[in-house]
Amino acid sequence: MKYYDKLIFELSKPGRAAYTLPDNGCPKANIPAGLMRTEPAVLPEVTEVDVARHYTALSQMNFGVDTGFYPLGSCTMKYNPKINEEIAAMPAFQGLHPLQPADTVQGALEVYYEMDKALSTITGMKRFTLNPCAGAHGELTGLMVIRSYHMSRGDLARTKIIVPDSAHGTNPASAAVCGLEIVEVKSGANGLVDVESLKPLLGPDIAGIMMTNPNTLGLFEKDIREIAELVHGCGGLLYYDGANMNPLLGMVRPGDMGFDVMHINLHKTFSTPHGGGGPGSGPVGVCEKLAGFLPAPRVEKLPDGRFTVVRSAETAAGQVSAFMGNFGVIVRAYAYILMLGRQGIKLAGKYATLAANYIKESLKDAYKLPIPSVCKHEFVYDGLIDDGSATGKPGATTLDVAKRLLDYGYHAPTIYFPLLFHQALMIEPTETESKETLDEFIDVMHKIAREAAEDPDILHCAPHLAPIGRPDETAAARNPILKFD
Repeated sequence: MKYYDKLIFELSKPGRAAYTLPDNGCPKANIPAGLMRTEPAVLPEVTEVDVARHYTALSQMNFGVDTGFYPLGSCTMKYNPKINEEIAAMPAFQGLHPLQPADTVQGALEVYYEMDKALSTITGMKRFTLNPCAGAHGELTGLMVIRSYHMSRGDLARTKIIVPDSAHGTNPASAAVCGLEIVEVKSGANGLVDVESLKPLLGPDIAGIMMTNPNTLGLFEKDIREIAELVHGCGGLLYYDGANMNPLLGMVRPGDMGFDVMHINLHKTFSTPHGGGGPGSGPVGVCEKLAGFLPAPRVEKLPDGRFTVVRSAETAAGQVSAFMGNFGVIVRAYAYILMLGRQGIKLAGKYATLAANYIKESLKDAYKLPIPSVCKHEFVYDGLIDDGSATGKPGATTLDVAKRLLDYGYHAPTIYFPLLFHQALMIEPTETESKETLDEFIDVMHKIAREAAEDPDILHCAPHLAPIGRPDETAAARNPILKFD
């Protein structure tokens, strides 16, 4: 029997139990009748070994950075050093309560304060708030800062935000939640923001522009200085989506490019757990003139060296989290920054860029490379050069390539994003993977390309070895079965 083939309820047999407890002689609790069940709860009756094997089997169905190569484009799925986990699990951190008096949590407050300084140094910003709990949450917070700044000056007409057509999908979504109207700016044939298309969009109604650099195609926006001058010239601000910050570590700072506000994903750039819905962390940094608009609470250092929590500020853009963000994630990222140091952080950016270009150049004989220029952390193919359609069969698609990779033990890259290319396949190897791993991945991608050319049906039916093949994803999303009947 494979323990992942059945639900825990299907393993249940009447009368089985994982453990029994002796009668301790204590009287039964007097529970009010209104709180009592009218019939027993429907719970599985299983032995301890069944429970252990069932959930262990389920965990082995998941793919993660600890079990294999995870080249997920635009998400920077890098290995999480275990020392980060050990430090975050220290009792002095793990046992904290967010409402403890400041005098009893000076160490934790110092972590907040020093993390603010470290992120500011790395990015070229003046101050950070660590309160946002995810990247998109950081986007919303940064846009709230932008709106608060304009409103504080009585400039109420600035209700539009410019978003490139290659942007992450959360950018326009966050702007809409913030009450801003989205204005799209087109990319040129080189994959970069078309400056000439940007100019007519600028005016007194523009609150700012949202960009990431390098962009979603992994290309560095070489006109960023001119873009900054144009947007600032019309009174707008520049927002930096830090999802693609990884290759710039120690090399280029968003603040030096002209950005006024940014978020950074600790769960991407600074190697904390990522995926499964959380936990995440999306600290937001701002330039000097916007520092007063960061949300409260915030940590400040007193003249005597102690740390205190400032819980409100007149100009602050509201409060964005229940307390001060996901502290455990912040501790992990701070440990990672200290472990790498200035030299290691700089190497991370270089190796991430080197790894991406190595794969890109190694596979361009088998996969269409729509933009052949040097990339940064990631790059995009537009499907296979030979998809096998010449054999008279339906050609292999990007989805087929992704499914076939599962048979070879690799997580698929991001597919069909960005929307600029019909068969987009976005790959980001990160700096934590060895050359041997990259070479093995390149070899498998070549094997899949040969299979597609010679017999695309192999790919059409993939995966062949996974517990689940190709479920109807649309039906699963629209009609999910969330309980055992």
